Amino acid sequence: MCGIVGIYSPNSEISLTDDQFHKMRDEMFHRGPDGGGSWRSPCARVLLGHRRLSIIDLNTTADQPMCNEDGMIWVTFNGEIYNHLSLREELKSKGHTFRTDHSDTEVLVHGFEEWGIEGLAHRIEGDYAFAIWCGRTQKLYALRDRMGVKPLYFSFVGPGLVFASEIKALLKHPQMPRDVNPVAMYHYLSFLTTPAPMTMFEGIYKLPAGHYIEMDNHGNFNTHRYWNVTSTTSVDMSEFQSRLETEGESYLINEIRSRLIKSVEDRMMADVPMGVFLSGGIDSSVNAALMSRYSSAPVRTFTVGFKDYKHLNELDYAKQIAKEFKTDHHEILIDRKDMESYLQNLVHSQDEPLADWVCIPLYFVSKLAKDSGMTVIQVGEGSDEQFSGYASYMGYLDLYKKYWTSFRRLPKFVQGALSKTAIAASGIHPKLEVYADIISRAYNDREHFWSGATVFWDTLKKQLVNKDAFQPFIEAGHNTKLDSLGLGKISQLDTFSVIKSFKDALQQKRPNHDILSRMIYNEFQLRLPELLLMRVDKITMSQSLEARVPFLDHKLVEFSYNIPMEYKVKNNVPKYILKKAVEGIIPDNIIYRKKMGFGAPMSQWLNESFGKTVEDAIMQSPLLQRGFFNKDYIKNLFAHHRSQRRDNSLYIWTIFNLTSWYDYWIEGKNS
Repeated sequence: MCGIVGIYSPNSEISLTDDQFHKMRDEMFHRGPDGGGSWRSPCARVLLGHRRLSIIDLNTTADQPMCNEDGMIWVTFNGEIYNHLSLREELKSKGHTFRTDHSDTEVLVHGFEEWGIEGLAHRIEGDYAFAIWCGRTQKLYALRDRMGVKPLYFSFVGPGLVFASEIKALLKHPQMPRDVNPVAMYHYLSFLTTPAPMTMFEGIYKLPAGHYIEMDNHGNFNTHRYWNVTSTTSVDMSEFQSRLETEGESYLINEIRSRLIKSVEDRMMADVPMGVFLSGGIDSSVNAALMSRYSSAPVRTFTVGFKDYKHLNELDYAKQIAKEFKTDHHEILIDRKDMESYLQNLVHSQDEPLADWVCIPLYFVSKLAKDSGMTVIQVGEGSDEQFSGYASYMGYLDLYKKYWTSFRRLPKFVQGALSKTAIAASGIHPKLEVYADIISRAYNDREHFWSGATVFWDTLKKQLVNKDAFQPFIEAGHNTKLDSLGLGKISQLDTFSVIKSFKDALQQKRPNHDILSRMIYNEFQLRLPELLLMRVDKITMSQSLEARVPFLDHKLVEFSYNIPMEYKVKNNVPKYILKKAVEGIIPDNIIYRKKMGFGAPMSQWLNESFGKTVEDAIMQSPLLQRGFFNKDYIKNLFAHHRSQRRDNSLYIWTIFNLTSWYDYWIEGKNS
């Protein structure tokens, strides 16, 4: 895993000096401490840069940017291509000559020559973000992997394109302005993150998962989607339906198991030490168990817990798995003081706010792994989203089944009256606010499920924000170059517009989808790539540690998405079919114990002295002087939390992440 950066100026020479460009590149030193390279095209209109974290083919011949034999194709690449050896053999058989021993980067160079960008995108399997310059056609391409495991940010400076693995590299460009994008901020308050293609920075964007950019020498900018979770490139749907009808559950179990085993085996590919984050839950335990099959030495496992609130720990389950599979086990315990000492580095590492306090324990377990000699780590993200593993999913499904459909059958005037009554009641009893929002959603046909991570529902957001302060930014318009990515559809002060864009796209692809498929589709568009995977990428890479995600192998995802809902949730058991598939791989008590989830005691920490520190930081932030927020409402969040009238920790943490980001990145405050 590495860091990439580049500039394409179609109409004029790039004015940046090498020193200025290297500052952009080296702002991501943590992503590639093993080396840095750059290339400026003979026409001086293209600059490519690279920071290398050596994992595959450690020789200097594999350094980047890398070119083909005649220097007409150049690539800068972040990630891993897990099927690179088979692609290399195929390309050799077609006459391509390789100069590296086994670099996966070189497969991209020759693969592009042989198949073009679409053919290459559909053949490679892995986690990646890369850019390819074709001197023959004078075109630049930049891709993000199917799931969004790796990030790719970009902006426009004059007529040119600037891109990088991290926003902080773009901000080193001398012409890059810094300000908040208020519409992105408005959506962030709902989702804990910003929906692609927006970022919290005005004028800086992120490429959605499964997309690529194409830009030619006339400055024409286009984006293309080459993969979606509804894709079935690796699934024969006629065979799927036939075998499901004849073999039923056993067919699904065998297919899930074989695809998962293959995915873990593929991700054991490395020329450096690797381990696994082990919580003691199903997903991390399966990773550890399957890795032990393909490792000649004990698998190295890493666990984090809390000194001060031990009821959140899963250390005993992690130790059970470590003992069962004879791993080389390491653990670290942290407390509030550790958390507070990390906060400024957290804001720096995230680039834009990710209001998920899991980032805190994730940092400390990442540091533990790196200090123990690891360069690659396997993680369990993506399993719960595919197979309905969250308790909140069960609640949403129950709500839909018992109440949502019945309510929607009522006459419209009755729905409206009930909605008004619920909203009025929530003003008297705040605990009813979420229920009032659900009823309002049903009445207004606005979907019952938006995301597995929802913070400020609309009824709450109306109390928090001053829409009049946002309006001038709406009227200023948006960059129409990105309408192909749906930017125009979501550039409004209505967060449902984000969800509606997902709903409309899915309706086109799968008009007969069930409610769980719709929920999963939403998660693969927003929460999974832009929150969960970004927290993993940003935090692990801050420690020069590559994270791999076996549950998000696209062949497994394409298969699992087509599994009917009744197999994912059966007899009220969440994640049913996956649990059956991993029986015999890990112990039953691990499979069928109650899910705890990876978290942090933020609610308790905010009731200690840290809560006063956070309140002061928020109320003194220059962001609050811009009129976007109701200060009294924020003060009440703290008052109600301290009195234990209501657990407002997630609301407070979401605002604190936002103001901390603004103070650090926009105002330049370093404390």
